[in-house]
Amino acid sequence: MSNEDKEIETIPVGPLGLVPLRSCEELGKKVDAYLVQWRTARQSEHKTTIAFAGYQRDSYIVNTRISRFGTGEAKGTILESVRGYDLYVMVDVCNYSLTYSLCGMTNHMSPDDHFQDLKRIIAAAAGKARRINVIMPFLYESRQHKRSGRESLDCALALKELTSMGVENIITFDAHDARVQNAIPLKGFETIQPIYQFTKALLNAEPNLKVDAAHMMVISPDEGGMGRAIYFANMLGLDVGMFYKRRDYTKVVDGRNPIVAHEYLGSDMAGKDMIVIDDMISSGESMQEVAKELKRRGARKVFICATFGLFTNGLARFDQYYENGFMDRLLTTNLVYQTPELLSRPYYTSVDMSKYIALIIDNLNHDYSISEFLTPTERINKFLGNFRARQKAEEEAAAGKKE
Repeated sequence: MSNEDKEIETIPVGPLGLVPLRSCEELGKKVDAYLVQWRTARQSEHKTTIAFAGYQRDSYIVNTRISRFGTGEAKGTILESVRGYDLYVMVDVCNYSLTYSLCGMTNHMSPDDHFQDLKRIIAAAAGKARRINVIMPFLYESRQHKRSGRESLDCALALKELTSMGVENIITFDAHDARVQNAIPLKGFETIQPIYQFTKALLNAEPNLKVDAAHMMVISPDEGGMGRAIYFANMLGLDVGMFYKRRDYTKVVDGRNPIVAHEYLGSDMAGKDMIVIDDMISSGESMQEVAKELKRRGARKVFICATFGLFTNGLARFDQYYENGFMDRLLTTNLVYQTPELLSRPYYTSVDMSKYIALIIDNLNHDYSISEFLTPTERINKFLGNFRARQKAEEEAAAGKKE
């Protein structure tokens, strides 16, 4: 059943309001387009009742504005009424492309700036919205999720702050450690892994791949991502391998112990296609070294998949590794800012998450379950079944032509 034909069984929590901040403007427009399309096409006698007031509109985006003073201070303004609305505020805390004036100087927005803007818009709602939900694909400060020594617990503090301001649900993707939700056990917190979207994007870009344990493996680049790799491998019915970083603990370089080597644990990979999966690419050094090691060990093709492509050290080294044949394709989502340079690379595939976010918003607004999006086993099995059937038909057609 398509989403347009979904039967309406519950009254919406409130009129839907989508609030993409400037950092998430492009993604927000795509999400809005899906919602408008579905709700315009959806047929139901309930759509004309008072309980569904504002259900079908030309756009669900609520106009907001962040104004800044010369000192860099700011205020958030909501430019239309949101009384009784079910608000979904979208923010990309990693969008460094945005700037503002600070005492006459141009200042790039940091994750702290984006988080402050999020709070400003929530504060501007002034408790008039029926429910406030935050969609924060890259969870703010999620890399500082546990305490080692006497240091701050920034992610837990941020979650507590949002819920104290009235946020009911926080939707994020591939959180660095989902256990951070223990900071807000009585509020909604969902972390979604884009396994289904990675599967679709990779197989659409590489239609000749054989998705079985004899031809493909899933690799975790470190021990911390092993759970993610196992989940991906189980979904696709593949074997899994892992690298671990052997460090020199007698030295400290740039605040950390340098990596001496990447050691491999797993079965033979010779002649197989490798999917290296992780939550993010920051500098990318670990992923690059793992890809190089996989090729050295006889892997046929190497595909790097990461939910968030941050590329803090630029793309030059990825270009070099692609030219040298150490990696064959790089996939990251559009959940965070993507530079024009990245999108132009021949080895890069962007994984669009806008439809998935729209599905989640549409379900939550009706108070439907979103478990099918959290564990998309049925969707993946259906896609793989169609993919394999198409491959088989093409092989039979090719064999027929030869005869």
